[in-house]
Amino acid sequence: MALDTIATTQTMRDNETIVSAGGTFELGFFSPGTSKYRYLGVWYKKISYKTIVWVANRDTLLTDSCGVLKFNDRGIPVLLNQSNAVIWSSGTSRGVRNPVAQLLDSGNLVVRDEDDLIPENFLWQSFDNPVSTFLPGMKIGLVNESLYVCFSSWKSIDDPSDGNFTVEVDLSGLQMYLKQNSVAKARSGPWNGVGFSGMPYLKPNPIYNYTFVFYQKEVYYTYELVDSSFFTRIVLNQDGLIEPSLWVDRTSSWSRYLSAPDNCDTYALCGVHGSCAINNSPVCRCLKGFVPKQQKLGQSRLVKWMCPENTIGMPERRWIREVSQC
Repeated sequence: MALDTIATTQTMRDNETIVSAGGTFELGFFSPGTSKYRYLGVWYKKISYKTIVWVANRDTLLTDSCGVLKFNDRGIPVLLNQSNAVIWSSGTSRGVRNPVAQLLDSGNLVVRDEDDLIPENFLWQSFDNPVSTFLPGMKIGLVNESLYVCFSSWKSIDDPSDGNFTVEVDLSGLQMYLKQNSVAKARSGPWNGVGFSGMPYLKPNPIYNYTFVFYQKEVYYTYELVDSSFFTRIVLNQDGLIEPSLWVDRTSSWSRYLSAPDNCDTYALCGVHGSCAINNSPVCRCLKGFVPKQQKLGQSRLVKWMCPENTIGMPERRWIREVSQC
């Protein structure tokens, strides 16, 4: 077995791993947090803290250390449990003569023909099936006419199965949404050719380039490292926060340089006639010509932002709990 590749005649067991050619990423079995269950996943090899970036069997766990990764008779990578039952498969449909599974230095696990290195010809890739981590080189949105990609949070730090939050691309509005159980919680604002209108903090920088592609049957957001000596990632955590971070060797830790959404990013927080300013308390203010209404309930102050028009019609209501006590 090559350092970074599994061939059809080979297997990978729980105590074995493969490492990308440059030593950046590693594929193997792991147990998250305090869990005793086993999962097949990819993590950073070059950093001291084991940071998982992809999980194969996120929704179908292994109860012991008897899992085996191998190719089946159709040339498809499968993960088997102790009973030889398939609990995960790459699901590739196109057959080739000599398929291999290879872990690239981008963190992308790919299935390809042994003699074909062209990315467009890959039979399958983990970058098309992300979990909660958005790595440089990944695409989110409509990657091609038959593939729509989004990423979703873990259920908890001990459980990588699908959580309550997803990040998706709105194909018609050219913007990204954070959703909780399919309900919009925040949005990026439309792409204006330079960035997203609701994300002024997303600016050109010396670490990565970003772009939003909308061309014929492709509508997606992606970013690429400018300096490959940096390790950066974007994680959607189990609480619904989007957290970009950089690895800092000096402290041997991930340094988070942004956490979104903040209060003002929350979708429709202040109603149809309100505006939000993060430094205000409360954060909502009515637009000129509209008036807020307040109401006290118990020991916590709740502010009901009605901002009604001076015309007949039902106002939209939003409730915002303040931190201060009455």
